[in-house]
Amino acid sequence: MKVGEFEFNLRELAGSMGDFGTLLPLAIGYIVVNGLNPAGFLIMMGIVNIFLGLVYKLPMPLQPKKTVATVAIAQGWTPSLIYSTGFGLGIVWLFLYFTNLIQKIVKYTPKSVTRGITLALGFTLFLTGFEFFKTDILIGIMALLIILVFRKNTKLPAAILLFLFGFALIVFKGELLGIIDIGFTLPPITTVSLKDIYRGMILVGIAQIPLTLTNAVIAVTALLRDYFPEKPVSERKLLLNMGIVNTIVPFFGGFPMCHGAGGLAGQYTFGARTGGANILEGSIEICLGLFLSKSILNLFTVFPMSIVGAMLFYVSYELAKLTRDIKSNSEIFVMILTAVVSVISNMAIGFLLGIIAFNLIKKLSP
Repeated sequence: MKVGEFEFNLRELAGSMGDFGTLLPLAIGYIVVNGLNPAGFLIMMGIVNIFLGLVYKLPMPLQPKKTVATVAIAQGWTPSLIYSTGFGLGIVWLFLYFTNLIQKIVKYTPKSVTRGITLALGFTLFLTGFEFFKTDILIGIMALLIILVFRKNTKLPAAILLFLFGFALIVFKGELLGIIDIGFTLPPITTVSLKDIYRGMILVGIAQIPLTLTNAVIAVTALLRDYFPEKPVSERKLLLNMGIVNTIVPFFGGFPMCHGAGGLAGQYTFGARTGGANILEGSIEICLGLFLSKSILNLFTVFPMSIVGAMLFYVSYELAKLTRDIKSNSEIFVMILTAVVSVISNMAIGFLLGIIAFNLIKKLSP
């Protein structure tokens, strides 16, 4: 079905599932380790997904801020500290938007560096996928075969079949019994504090800023230009919506949110072409949060992660293909340097070294 610029069909639904590989592990950690309210987590994510779909009319990934999530889960942060850190980062994004500093950063970022970030993302997703894949190699191989056979099928999209396959396995193993608990739950009213904002920004917020600018802003807009050249999205617009979202959702149980080039690649790879993908995903998340929040964690934990690993393998391959437009030896060197440093260290350092290398080569070239 098509409504204006939106499409609502199996292909869009399949595309909406394309970034679950990066979302599920962090979602499980946030809920299990940190005690985030599942209803607030899902309902806020669903509302924001619908908002993004309506605003951009394009697939727009929504994911946890990975550095914040990783540190928060590893250190067992309280929910208040997580919400406060998200709020603090929201203020930072609004500051960068209103001062227009992001445009200066983008102006001096060469394509070889953004492609290096893309390559690093592809390799990182491959490594993550391998960890999931090896949990059940046989199931993972079957999932890969489904992807290869149905990757271009719009009537039976691969991602839909993969999730049906996964839930069929859950039923076959008898793991579905006893984990479904239907009930109505509203998102909680939560708070932030100046003390936790300061603490969270010192512990991880400052480190998150350059990573978000590279992966969630610069790399996402670059990918959008590749996928939808007729519908450009500015870096400032992404900053504005991240600022608005992250200063609102912490008061209703929402986690620190951002975009991600890997998530966008996953959505596009598995079929998303309009904002309908976000609206479909958001509607499902709101329903899960309202009626199945008590059992959603159990559903997450029994789903075969080797299937998610197979999805990440395919997404990483599609990301790597985007780097083929880098031709000259000097640009290839900068791209590989950016990617290697990004994987070994982090994307912010890889980004800075890539820009330095590009300008040194440019200055030394005859």
